[in-house]
Amino acid sequence: MVKPGIPSGTRDFSPEEVYKRQYIFNTIRSVFEKYGYAPIETPTIENLSTLEGKYGEEGDRLLFRIINSGDPFQKIKENHGSEKISDFGFRISDLTEKGLRYDLTVPFARYVVMHQNEITFPFKRYQIQPVFRADRPQKGRYREFFQCDADVVGSDSLLFDAEFTQIYDEAFSKLGLGVQIKINNRKVLQGIAEACGAADKFMDITIAIDKLDKIGLQGVRQELTNRGLSESQIQKIEKFFSVTGSNEEKLSRTEELLGGSETGKKGCAELKAMLEFLQLSGGTKNELIIDFTLARGLNYYTGVIYEVVSTGASLKSSIGGGGRYDDLTGVFGLKGVSGVGISFGADRIYDVMEELQLFPQSASKGTQALFCYFDEASQKYCLPLVKKLRDEGIAAEIYPSAEKMKKQLKYANDKAIPHVIVVGDNEMKSGKLAFKDMESGEQTEKTIDEIVSILK
Repeated sequence: MVKPGIPSGTRDFSPEEVYKRQYIFNTIRSVFEKYGYAPIETPTIENLSTLEGKYGEEGDRLLFRIINSGDPFQKIKENHGSEKISDFGFRISDLTEKGLRYDLTVPFARYVVMHQNEITFPFKRYQIQPVFRADRPQKGRYREFFQCDADVVGSDSLLFDAEFTQIYDEAFSKLGLGVQIKINNRKVLQGIAEACGAADKFMDITIAIDKLDKIGLQGVRQELTNRGLSESQIQKIEKFFSVTGSNEEKLSRTEELLGGSETGKKGCAELKAMLEFLQLSGGTKNELIIDFTLARGLNYYTGVIYEVVSTGASLKSSIGGGGRYDDLTGVFGLKGVSGVGISFGADRIYDVMEELQLFPQSASKGTQALFCYFDEASQKYCLPLVKKLRDEGIAAEIYPSAEKMKKQLKYANDKAIPHVIVVGDNEMKSGKLAFKDMESGEQTEKTIDEIVSILK
């Protein structure tokens, strides 16, 4: 007999956990739709040609690749004219043509190109689906997890860059979760590379900076050294990390440090415009911070980048992130379509909300009332009453058989059902049902209409 188990980095979810996850999804979904974003869904499996080369060297390493169905070696045999695999060498690409999606943004770009004649630009969409990464599992990091994404393509207006900051702010406020919303601009990072004379090392610099919260400043220094930057170049980069003050003061000081880099100054101007739009829109409830150490290592970001962290939890990892990509659809043949988008890390949000006990009691609401009875006659009497509650939108159950009342009540307790309705001979004669609050233990006599009114 095989002992049952699940792959490392994946999880089962109990009913209570699913209710709480749905609370997160529904809250985020309500904010997305409030701002005019419409839902789409894309397949879990994508062609590797869609996925590879879009996430940088680190991302490509974490792709889940799917072995071709049937005989995975058949194509190799046909190409090499041999029946023995040992007679020739082969590449991984000979065995696999598909993979599990790494994120929702690249599949979205593929969707836009395939459906460009059917959608209206600017196209505002959201997705709430699982993604997969062949990462090393640890606290807050899973191999299968849900993302809640919103993107808009077909416009380079910075109004959308500001709008996503507002969406983050409103969604986390509705969840009762205090956060810091960090923003930067990849053009500023490009300017930093130019200012230190290492424009050709831009990707090396961003990949190293993106690890700052994991390996610390000394670790980043060592990685930059390993990637070929000199000590003087590293010192110039560190000057940008040490800029302090208000967001406006940081931008002013950074423009000075950027010297003659027009790209970097354009990034600063875009951040200034975002701040102005946000101020005119009423600002944010949560703290908004310009952080020049924020890099977001994915290759496709070209403008604003976002990262959101919780302010009160022990888990300090990102619970949201995103950015602008000026030509992501270009790799699929549709040039010049600018886009910007964000993602909520629903699984990490769940962990943080559990730790801080932020879920309201209504988040795990399941069955609201259980009908209990003593015999076959009272069972039949209950059936139309159960239907009446359900017709009113009230989740209700009836115990399946006339067991001892103690057993029926235990069922309600074990499932955390808040109310029990007991029906016996007296209740059937009077029409007054025994209505018990399982938390307080209080029991009263109510008509079915009164019970409906209370539960609604």
